[in-house]
Amino acid sequence: MQHDAPSHEHLRPTAVIESDHPAVAAFAREHACGNGARECAVALYLAMRDDFRYDPYRIDLSLQGMRASTVLAGGYGCCVPKAVLLAAAARAAGIAARLGFADVRNHRSTERMRRIMRTDVFYWHGYTELWLDGAWLKATPVSKLGLCERFGLLPLEFDGVHDSLYHAFDRSGQRHMQYVHQGSFDDLPLAELLTDFRRHCPGWEALAQPDFQAEGQREAGS
Repeated sequence: MQHDAPSHEHLRPTAVIESDHPAVAAFAREHACGNGARECAVALYLAMRDDFRYDPYRIDLSLQGMRASTVLAGGYGCCVPKAVLLAAAARAAGIAARLGFADVRNHRSTERMRRIMRTDVFYWHGYTELWLDGAWLKATPVSKLGLCERFGLLPLEFDGVHDSLYHAFDRSGQRHMQYVHQGSFDDLPLAELLTDFRRHCPGWEALAQPDFQAEGQREAGS
């Protein structure tokens, strides 16, 4: 855990982390329920994980595409915009939040994704860091339980006490996710993210297809 104390930057809105957007504020009021910051953070995490579809094939790296309000309106997002919305909702609820990023080696990505991306290292995988009980906790609000079951992955949980990161191994004991490098940011470093995607993942713009979940099921033979 990282213990560097939060500042006012971790509660204020930005052009992407729109904690002052009316729809984001309403979402926070509806879902940040519980006794104290920890219970509210867990409730927000579960709403983000389960009510917004994870779709790594629909990546819009424009400013508009990354905004919290865009995810809220669309009902889906890849890891980065989902993390952005969780951070925005947490700030709206008075919980200090920032964005965490990692370069990860995904041993369970689909064959098509590996072919197009030309790598099994995925740069700028996003999650949210929440300040709870004197520590920054990592929360990854990506795949809901049903999706994990279909892909044979262990579900991601968050209890407000421990970090929630992808598991190193899947349900069958096969290697799943390896974290190569991690870092924290007060706001979305969109220019850096876009530069690295173009440099390391030249095929990312060709990923778009309607159903990532169906592709995973076909490869799993289900």
